[in-house]
Amino acid sequence: QVQLVESGGGSVQPGASLRISCAVSGSTSSYSRTGWYRQARGSQRDLVATITSGGITTYAGSVKGRFLISRDNAKNTMYLQMNSLKPEDTAVYYCYAFTGVKSYWGQGTQVTVSS
Repeated sequence: QVQLVESGGGSVQPGASLRISCAVSGSTSSYSRTGWYRQARGSQRDLVATITSGGITTYAGSVKGRFLISRDNAKNTMYLQMNSLKPEDTAVYYCYAFTGVKSYWGQGTQVTVSS
């Protein structure tokens, strides 16, 4: 059974930084692509960032230059470093892992940016 468990969410003020993590069962290197989506209340789930097994990263335009995705294959963990946070970054953040055939999702972690 594949499990993805997010952690590190919370409430911060605008301009602050936060790092969220996703612990992945099995080896992260076995997944062709892993990444993060987010869903604000009343909105659809949108892509935030992805990283391939080869280390190639992509970002949504709204977070490019502020967020950094990475993964540590030795720890089977993926990270999203979020800097210069804005109120519009408020959402539930979900990590996912794609084997090339099937996607697996975590339960989500809430990030709230408010003064």
